[in-house]
Amino acid sequence: MSDIISYLFQTNAIKFCEENKPFWYTSGKIGPYFINTHFVYGNEKDAKDLLAFIDEQLTNKIELPKNIFNKVLSQYRSNSIYKDVIDTMIHSIKENISIDEIDYISGGERRDWFFSNMIAHLLNKPHISIYKDLSAVVSDSNFVNTKPLGPIDNKKVLHIADLVTVASSYLRAWIPAIENFGGKLNWSCVVVDRMQGGTEILQENGILPISLVKVDRSLFQKALEMHIINKAQQEMLNNFFENPDETMRNFLIAHPEFLKNSLESDEKTAKRAQLLVENNLYNL
Repeated sequence: MSDIISYLFQTNAIKFCEENKPFWYTSGKIGPYFINTHFVYGNEKDAKDLLAFIDEQLTNKIELPKNIFNKVLSQYRSNSIYKDVIDTMIHSIKENISIDEIDYISGGERRDWFFSNMIAHLLNKPHISIYKDLSAVVSDSNFVNTKPLGPIDNKKVLHIADLVTVASSYLRAWIPAIENFGGKLNWSCVVVDRMQGGTEILQENGILPISLVKVDRSLFQKALEMHIINKAQQEMLNNFFENPDETMRNFLIAHPEFLKNSLESDEKTAKRAQLLVENNLYNL
């Protein structure tokens, strides 16, 4: 999987913070890395363009899967990074699952569709597009015909996603949506596993997890060897991997100016810093 790891760095899908400058997350917490898995669509610009295209089309649930497919098929044929990522996902799926057992491929709004549509086409399986409101449409593998999803009693589904963190999207939306139509989500394949408990949650729900890259010590070592990070950054990353809250709490105690400056920074940063303070997220 070394090529996939290189692509994550090359496309800025994984960004590591500068020394003593952790990233602010939406939750109000902080951390030493940020992941935009969909950037392995080829590059940041193409990924952002596709996401904007999806946002524009979201109101037309029947036409959207075909329109996305046309985009990803063109990218698959023209971008070597994206093609290699998709082909590697296909290889991993075939290594772990008997393809004949899969009845449907599913992908959820929005970033899953960067990968799920193309994989459904290549595996010649119908594709279920799941929306955040738990509605769903089904397309044939060439995305010529799309219709609202009806009952799929006892059919087996492989869900494709960009990444898994704590599997909250699975629990909130993807598993219930498939079960609402009578199906069973049996497998999950993601590009990145953030190693924050999502894999275990999937297993507890009877889902076999497959991932290309795990965000762990070996990834940080690879980044060090590629001169993407230094030893001090690696140490913070390793500590964060072992105990994220304690590591960031210790950082904030050692660097009080970081929080002070963030509260006085741009509106987006200040809002996230305020969340940290108001909710006492690190028990400071």
